[in-house]
Parts: sequence; structure tokens; C-alpha cells
Amino acid sequence: RWQRNQTSLADFILEGLFDDSLTHLFLFSLTMVVFLIAVSGNTLTILLICIDPQLHAPMYFLLSQLSLMDLIHVSTTIPKMATNYLSGKKSISFVGCATQHFLYLSLGGAECFLLVVMSYDRYVAICHPLRYAVLMSKRVGLMMVVTSWLGASVNSLVHTAILMHFPFCGPRKVYHFYCEFPAVVKLVCGDITVYETTVYISSILLLLLPILLISTSYVFILRSVIQMRSSGSKRNAFATCSSHLMVVSLWFGACIFSYMRPRSQRTPLQDKVGSVFYSIVTPTLNPLIYTLRNKDVAKALRRVLRRDVITQCIQRLQLWLPRV
Repeated sequence: RWQRNQTSLADFILEGLFDDSLTHLFLFSLTMVVFLIAVSGNTLTILLICIDPQLHAPMYFLLSQLSLMDLIHVSTTIPKMATNYLSGKKSISFVGCATQHFLYLSLGGAECFLLVVMSYDRYVAICHPLRYAVLMSKRVGLMMVVTSWLGASVNSLVHTAILMHFPFCGPRKVYHFYCEFPAVVKLVCGDITVYETTVYISSILLLLLPILLISTSYVFILRSVIQMRSSGSKRNAFATCSSHLMVVSLWFGACIFSYMRPRSQRTPLQDKVGSVFYSIVTPTLNPLIYTLRNKDVAKALRRVLRRDVITQCIQRLQLWLPRV
């Protein structure tokens, strides 16, 4: 029994994304640059929303939560991949693999729920502007965000506990750069068709239900925008909603590609491409989309930058004055 427990807790081997060729070295360097952009962009977004009083609104609170999810998501997978590549090692401990699986699944589920909440926020703001302060108060927004985090975490905990309880066969080589469900489940011994079918159905529900709710919100939003008489109001509504729609399209498009294809049609390369897109590219693009397309965030960024420049000038002047 002790021997069996030791075997079940043995390390996994992550194949990774890159080999030792010059081309892959360039791609690794590019990935690290993108990772740094993602970390700095999402961190900056969170700090801007915390610092600037004009961004203390439910819409921007939800945006800060999206950036926090993206920041943790990208930090869950890329540092381990980079460490393994630079050290030449490819192993990840059983606990490390389980933790990685739990975190990425929690964050992915929470982001699905949060994007629904963000679409509801836009629906209330555009269709019921006079009741916005009641329907989308800070308390309501906080409750929705907490529900998103908790619901996704419970779902992830259940799936992670079941998956890691199964016995694993062979050398435990994961044909991926992190412990993603489709790659890990291939290593399980025995017939788990029932469990895989259950996961497939739950994945469809977790993806299609939010898409349905978001689509419903935007049907009502579009109807309200069409009825607006002011062209300026229409432009503002479209500008606000287009950023959210771009993020929704990127996120759900990549998730559907990764999780809603039958197992027979999956290849390790396709799984890696899909995962790279939603675990690296999307967290990088989200803050850029909101910063460049949202006037309030762009103005807040300019105010902070000007404030920093003025502060630096005053500090240098104070250092210079005593010498004079």
C-alpha cells in the first residue's frame, strides 16, 4: 500500500513548448516578452482603478477583477514553463500539477462567469440608466464577483480531486507545457468514458450558458441603442460594448476550440495552440483593448503619468536647491 501511494505521488514530466533549436529560442524569448507585457498591463490596469477616484465605479471594479484573473492565470503556467526550459528539467511534482490544474480551471471558470456579469452591467447601464445605482450597486457587484470566484473554485476543486485520484500509467509524460485537463486525462489507466462524458457535458454548459446569457444581454442592448436619438450616445454605447465583445470573442473562441472538440479529433499540437491563445495571448490583449478603447481608462493613465512626471521634477528640484 505504501508503495502504491509513493507511485501515485510520483512526478509528472511536462513536454513543454520549445526545444533547444535557435528558432525555438527566439520563440521562447518572444513568449517571455509577451508574458511581461501581460503582467505589466494587467498590474497597471488594477493599480489605475485603485488609484484614480474617477474609476471607482462598478464597471471598472469588474474590469479590475478581470485583470486580476488574467494576471494570476498567466502567472500559473508561464513561470513554470520558463523555469523548466532554462534549467533543462521537465518535471513537475504531483502536488504542483494538481495545484496548477486547480488554479487554471478556477480562473477559467471565474472569467466565464465574470464576462456574464460584465455584460449584465452594460445591459443595466444602457437599458436602465436611471436604475443603475440600484441594480448595479457596489454591494451587488461585489456579491456577483464573489459568487464567480467561489462557484468556479468549487467546480475546479471537484474536478481536480476526481482527476488526481485516478491511477496514472506509464512514464507520466504530459504532452503540454502545463497540467491542463485534456493532456493529463490521457495518462489515466482504465476506462473513464463516463467521467470524460460528464466533463464534456459540464464544459459545454460552462461555455454555452454564459454565451447564451451574454448574447441575450446584447440583444436588449442593441435594441436600446437603435432607439437612441442622439448619435453621440450611440457612439458611446458602441465604444463601451465593443471592448467587452472583443474580449468575449477572444476568450470563448479559444475555450470552445480547446474544450468542445471530441477527444478523437484532438492532437497535442492543437491543444497547445489553443492553450497558448487563451493562457498567454488573451491576458495580454485584454488590458490593451480596454486601455486603448476606453476613454476613462486612457485619461486616468495620462493623469497618473503626468502626476509622476511632476513629482519627479519636484523631487529633482528639491535635491538641486540645497546645493544652490
